[in-house]
Amino acid sequence: MNRIDRLFGILVLLQTRKYIAAEKIAEQYEISIRTVYRDIKALTEQGIPISFEQPKGYFIVSGYFLPPVSFNTEEANALLMMERLASGFADRSIHKHYTTALNKVKAVLKNSQKEKLEVLNDNIKFQLHDSFKNEFEHLSALQEAISSQHCIDIIYINQSLENSNRRVEPIGLIFYAFNWHLIGWCQLRNEYRDFRVSRIEFIKSPCAPFTKEDHMKLNDYMKFLPVSY
Repeated sequence: MNRIDRLFGILVLLQTRKYIAAEKIAEQYEISIRTVYRDIKALTEQGIPISFEQPKGYFIVSGYFLPPVSFNTEEANALLMMERLASGFADRSIHKHYTTALNKVKAVLKNSQKEKLEVLNDNIKFQLHDSFKNEFEHLSALQEAISSQHCIDIIYINQSLENSNRRVEPIGLIFYAFNWHLIGWCQLRNEYRDFRVSRIEFIKSPCAPFTKEDHMKLNDYMKFLPVSY
């Protein structure tokens, strides 16, 4: 990490806590206490009102806030392009959340940038083959289960249109063969299984922790995929 990024990181860290000791900053960024002192001095020289209280540590004087994050036109355009991809390749839950996030970005843009973004918005289209369907709303729930390492209960429809109830320990999501696939340890079959997300009828998260330890890495599972696209 270069010094500019570290200084910004220390400033954000100071804003997340009422007090923070120099030792904690040094541990966070793997630097010496002497370097912490130099970095704090550099921030105060830039007008950041940082004070110190023994023995609690450094703190930012009440009333100071970082200015809103700004985006240049190219960054905003890139986010708009990603919204199109989200609408095509993700599902309705992801598209909804991404649109909300993009609206927050638009709120901090200059008026001239907003106008350009609207023009671009009207002139970027996305078309997929009719066979590709993403009318489900499961990806957000699956992301949460994967990151929290919690089991999920699902009702799954197989190729023979038969329903089955499964408790799954989800390890990851893979987009291949033009579909999203949930990879997880199936407690019913006692092995890893590949569930096509569009065939999941229902998801419930009981917030139960994983029972299996040392799950396979998703990259290792990908070696067994039936196709290379």
